[in-house]
Amino acid sequence: MLASALLLSATGLGAAPAAATPAADDTTVTTGYGQVRGTAGERADDYLGIPYAAPPVGGLRWKPPAAPARWTGVRDATASGNPCMQTGSSTPWGDLAGPGTPSEDCLYLNVHTPAQRSLRDRPVMVWIHGGGFTIGSGTFYDGGELAARGDVVVVTLNYRLGAFGYLAHPDLAGESADGISGNYGLLDQQAALRWVRQNIAAFGGDPGNVTVFGESAGGGSVCQHLVSPRATGLFDRAIAQSGCGFPLPTHESQQRTGATWAGSLGCADVACLRGKTAGELLTASTNPTARWVPNVDGRHVPLQIAEALESGRFHRVPVLQGTTADEGLLTVASTYDLAGRQLTPAGYPVAVRALYGERADAILARYPLSDHGSPAEALGAILTDSQFACLQSRTARLMAGHTRSYQYEFADRGAVDYLDLPVSFPIGAPHGSEIRYVFGGVSGTPAQNALAAKMLGYWTNFAHTGIPYAADAPRWTQYPKVQVLAPEAITASTTFPEDHMCDLWLPSAVTARH
Repeated sequence: MLASALLLSATGLGAAPAAATPAADDTTVTTGYGQVRGTAGERADDYLGIPYAAPPVGGLRWKPPAAPARWTGVRDATASGNPCMQTGSSTPWGDLAGPGTPSEDCLYLNVHTPAQRSLRDRPVMVWIHGGGFTIGSGTFYDGGELAARGDVVVVTLNYRLGAFGYLAHPDLAGESADGISGNYGLLDQQAALRWVRQNIAAFGGDPGNVTVFGESAGGGSVCQHLVSPRATGLFDRAIAQSGCGFPLPTHESQQRTGATWAGSLGCADVACLRGKTAGELLTASTNPTARWVPNVDGRHVPLQIAEALESGRFHRVPVLQGTTADEGLLTVASTYDLAGRQLTPAGYPVAVRALYGERADAILARYPLSDHGSPAEALGAILTDSQFACLQSRTARLMAGHTRSYQYEFADRGAVDYLDLPVSFPIGAPHGSEIRYVFGGVSGTPAQNALAAKMLGYWTNFAHTGIPYAADAPRWTQYPKVQVLAPEAITASTTFPEDHMCDLWLPSAVTARH
């Protein structure tokens, strides 16, 4: 169930800085590795499938990303690169892999710039997609409208997923000068951020004003970069949507898991694993005992996120973060109604006991069915509060002691009505429902359209200045106030922890057993 909720859920690359002057053709740009030619649009220009690292294949499988090869001539940048290796995903939004065929050769990024030229370099927003660290792609998200309306340069990227991105193994640690393994997907993201620093000026972007933002696993990645010493100087602001504060496994436990997983493939060492085809590894990676996520390796992720924030050991940049009002309802819908069954009143306590064990009685006492419209909504509230709202409330609070910290709750309870999902309960504002409001993809009621315009303004003006503001929108006050983003009105809440029963879930931040 947690995996379903997460669906919606390095080394320096030593290239010379890109030339700041584009070629005579307006869609041809010179990067530090060669020229690329994109597509000119009415509102935005798109440069797709640009390699930011070498293909991580053969001997580079489970290695930190290496610099891409330079090329001669003009590289076609009108089609996206392949998504990274993953199984097909069925979500209400479609297959999150996007176009192309999943491949190990997948370390590509896309650049979207406003069609209107500017005499000043524009702020840069680098998007890290979600998908539980196992599915998704940068190309699934079209950054053109966000770029045009927000007057920013938008970069979306792929990074290694699943076993290809997060396998930890003693042999891999033995190959590392730092004695660590795993976190290759995280290193990919940092390599892309280095590419941005070195090359984005050629696209009209300001390398000195970079905002990294992401949702679900992407939001979690943002917070991992916030605490990573290896990300120093790579970004200037951060936005974490529905993902900051997830507890991570230790390096030691991930290495044990990795060794066990390798054994299931008949491999006693990494040389054997590198001899397997990508398809064989992908099939084996769906083993439910494997957990493909970043680990606390002491170097790239030195501490648990909350521990690092509490001690002030993170990059002191302005941070905007938050959750949706009904994060857990998508998980409930996927587990029950969309799977052909319904959660009954009798099944509700059974589900809670299966998830939370000996704590179930205390949880059920705080979430009685009488307080909710249906058993599904009650279970959704538990998942929302325990897995998302309270963890993110804690990270916002911890950051506020050291930097500008802004928190939101997205509360358009009709945000996914347009999908017409066959569910027996109102699904509200579930996990991932805010993304299209940020990217400029809403065509709803007048109130929804107005909310979307204000949210796009908040996000992009935060990228411009480090302060979220928007035309005709209420002032956004720093934590502890929480900006509630609803089509009826945008308001500031001072009761978010109480509304989400955070005294029950924090400080232990109990998570469901899985």
